[in-house]
Amino acid sequence: MMNFLHNPPRFLFFTGKGGVGKTSIACAAAVQLADAGKQVLLVSTDPASNVGQVFGLSIGNQVVAVPAVSNLSALEIDPPAAAQAYRDRIVGPVRGVLPDAVVKGIEEQLSGACTTEIAAFDEFTALLADDAATRGFDHVIFDTAPTGHTIRLLSLPGAWSGFLEAGQGDASCLGPLAGLDKQRTQYQAAVAALQDGARTRLVLVARGQGATLREAARTHEELAAIGLSRQYLVINGLLPESEAAHDPLAAAVLRRERAALANLPAALRELPVDNIALKAFNLVGLEALRQLLQAEVSGITPIGSEPHIGLPDAPTLSTLVDGIAAPGHGLVMLMGKGGVGKTTLAAAIAVELAARGLPVHLTTSDPAAHLSETLAGELPNLAVSRIDPHAATEAYRAHVMATKGAALDEAGRALLAEDLRSPCTEEIAVFQAFSRAIRESGRQFVVMDTAPTGHTLLLLDATGAYHRDVARQMATGSHFTTPMMQLQDPARTKVLIVTLAETTPVLEAAHLQDDLRRAGIEPWAWVVNNCIAAAPVASPLLRRRADSELREIDGIRSRHAQRWAVVPLLANEPVGAARLRALANCEHTAELRG
Repeated sequence: MMNFLHNPPRFLFFTGKGGVGKTSIACAAAVQLADAGKQVLLVSTDPASNVGQVFGLSIGNQVVAVPAVSNLSALEIDPPAAAQAYRDRIVGPVRGVLPDAVVKGIEEQLSGACTTEIAAFDEFTALLADDAATRGFDHVIFDTAPTGHTIRLLSLPGAWSGFLEAGQGDASCLGPLAGLDKQRTQYQAAVAALQDGARTRLVLVARGQGATLREAARTHEELAAIGLSRQYLVINGLLPESEAAHDPLAAAVLRRERAALANLPAALRELPVDNIALKAFNLVGLEALRQLLQAEVSGITPIGSEPHIGLPDAPTLSTLVDGIAAPGHGLVMLMGKGGVGKTTLAAAIAVELAARGLPVHLTTSDPAAHLSETLAGELPNLAVSRIDPHAATEAYRAHVMATKGAALDEAGRALLAEDLRSPCTEEIAVFQAFSRAIRESGRQFVVMDTAPTGHTLLLLDATGAYHRDVARQMATGSHFTTPMMQLQDPARTKVLIVTLAETTPVLEAAHLQDDLRRAGIEPWAWVVNNCIAAAPVASPLLRRRADSELREIDGIRSRHAQRWAVVPLLANEPVGAARLRALANCEHTAELRG
């Protein structure tokens, strides 16, 4: 049995950088415990959950039994559904009692991303507080959103408890906060459960890559600081040594993984560790899940002796960069599931545009992104920044106190300062920083590495709420431009959806495209990253994965993308300007030799 499943407590959290396999491992752990006779509830807190896709059934915002697995039930915390239920709970009692104009005003206050986050958080804490929905379960397993979102979620119980203890404010989040005071006991119980090592275990999931291991180390330290000290480490998707014998690319990947493990961050060295080997199959379906945590799996079906030679006619990233560069300025947003390589591709595009003499601002809205590690240096024509939630929040608080607070007396300033300590303030501050980055693209290129899908959709929700608010307040016939209008203008904004050629990432990318289209934003291109099918491989395991990728690529080309490009799996991590330019210009043979 894996270390992380030895004598498991009631609550298990799986977290880590996007794309490391949190969902697959959480689902496999849930199946293993259920098979052992335990009653298990599997919960996804990811706004872009794909637990239902893994099991091949529709789950949603109510607890449902998984028919193929006795003792297993599942729940996906659906932020929009949670927000609607939260709004109904607050507005319902006053509908028909207060004037319609007042009720409409309350509904407007409850229409933004702040309400969505509070509502999802409210459901999350209810599960931790041992309410009626979970009393019949021996274990509750949480498949969480990628790291940055999860750190915020796990710190919110303490943040809201402290805020309520100090007395709530009355400006930025008056509507959303209306239902919070009643939940004080629930939040205190959630904090107690999270900090109790006998009840809660946190499983950090990483890959054999320096970036994800460093991310795991940072997550370990941040969550330990808020009392989540019982932590385990799982390193997923390690290439078996036998696959490297006759394959230069596989041998290079194996060397890279060994180097990363040899340099394991000090913060992780004392944690119990489990290693999980890369599998030849996609982790979709019950049979695959039951094999994931096994030390050995059934053999790989022979597929002939001829090596896979790649996709010589597939469009390359360089063709997309040419189209991006043509207008001389604009906003380029890379979106997608966590772990698909948005940060690397954003950096590669920005570096190539800057190398052509074009002014570029490379920025990220991902709380867990680290562009400086990818760039590893400075370049002419390229400015780099990060929308840091903490820094943005402090700047916003200072601005509000210096403007709105300047006209208030001492008591009024004290109330305003208290209101600005609300965790909701962070959402407002991040949205404003996001809007400033959008405005800059009118005179230069702004390349934005966005947060993983669910968090980005919440940010777009705030953008849409702001747009509706401005439109409602402007007189008929007035001319105005909002950030949402710029995102909807294909002449000013190009959205690139990044995915891997695997079943779940492609399905999630397709759902993201549908969500963007409903918001009036048409994706410009798809990029298939780390593509084994686009690389020459001889390893039987990699060839089997390449064959399955070809089916996914055909679906992207024929059903989803207006234009598309493929970036192959590389022998070396594309870190530093030279390798990023090589990636953008498709100099892959040189990279493989390196």
